[in-house]
Amino acid sequence: MRTLLVLTLLGLTLACAEEAPPVEAAPPVVVVPVAARDLDVRIEANGELIARNQAWVAAEVAGRVTEIVRDEGFEVTEGEVVASIDPERRRLEVAEARAGVVQAEAQSAEAGREHTRIRTLHEKGVASQARLEQVETQLRLARSRRESARARLGVAQRALADAEVRAPFDGVIAERRISSGEFVQPGKPLFELVTLDPIDVEFRLPEADASRVALGQQVDVRVAPWPDEVFQAVVRFIGPRVDAQTHTLLVRAAVDNADRRLRPGFFAAVDLGVASRKGVAMIPEEAVLQRADGEVAFRVGADQRVERLLIETGEHRDGLVEIVAGLAPGDRIVVRGHYALTNGAQVQPRTPDGQMAGDVAEGPPPAGTATP
Repeated sequence: MRTLLVLTLLGLTLACAEEAPPVEAAPPVVVVPVAARDLDVRIEANGELIARNQAWVAAEVAGRVTEIVRDEGFEVTEGEVVASIDPERRRLEVAEARAGVVQAEAQSAEAGREHTRIRTLHEKGVASQARLEQVETQLRLARSRRESARARLGVAQRALADAEVRAPFDGVIAERRISSGEFVQPGKPLFELVTLDPIDVEFRLPEADASRVALGQQVDVRVAPWPDEVFQAVVRFIGPRVDAQTHTLLVRAAVDNADRRLRPGFFAAVDLGVASRKGVAMIPEEAVLQRADGEVAFRVGADQRVERLLIETGEHRDGLVEIVAGLAPGDRIVVRGHYALTNGAQVQPRTPDGQMAGDVAEGPPPAGTATP
């Protein structure tokens, strides 16, 4: 009986041992603190050369192109005639309209004299009220015809002026789309005019660098055709807002282009110089994991449990990466053994040399920590 009881107890003990889940030890991880470092950053951007002014000069009157004064490749000044669209016809229209004005003014003057005569007779009781009203109406019509004739003269004079196609600004004729003798309608593109000196370089800066650019600031510009030459530019425009989609700021700088070597459309590399930043939070690059929801790092709490954090990174330097958001100097982060970690997991923190770590002292994180 005693033997049976012992065997029964032994069986229950073995059964309980088989059902109990094994206790998993907390995985060891290498932990370092987020360090604050002074960082010298060279502010660079990519942009494009654009013309200060660029426009298609179109016909404003209908007619036959009688003369092309300036062709493609010619430099012109503001107001200079580049083509003529039948100005002789417009001069004849002006002469006709001017004659109409003379005739309308004479008729208006005659109607005025007649109105004065009838009004005098009406005051003496000789002319009727109906006759007075009649001449008043005739006077108003004559004056209206006079103003209409003057307006027609103004339109004819404007058409004569528009028959001489003039450059709206200083520039170079980049393209011509008409031929001498061609009949054109208003709105027909005639010439493309482009300003080459000065020329602008347009680029965008991240919003973090918005405070490091100012009007009048000098920047260096390089273009592919002359990779070893630096062109000087001066910032003349800073966008009033940051683009909500790209979080970048639009900047334009003027480049002297007296020799016309720089052309609109050239790719440009812009260098704004070096900016010194104090107390930048930095961690080893291997502490950052790329996940579907973004860049992730694991922070170790006082209870030796990790917290999964979404972070935003910035500059990379000597194996370290800047933390723009998500971590602060002094936070303990995992740099090795974190690929299988989940939020809230308990870990065994160790120093980079393998020693057990309680609170890792703040200091510069080791660059280039090897990843298993």
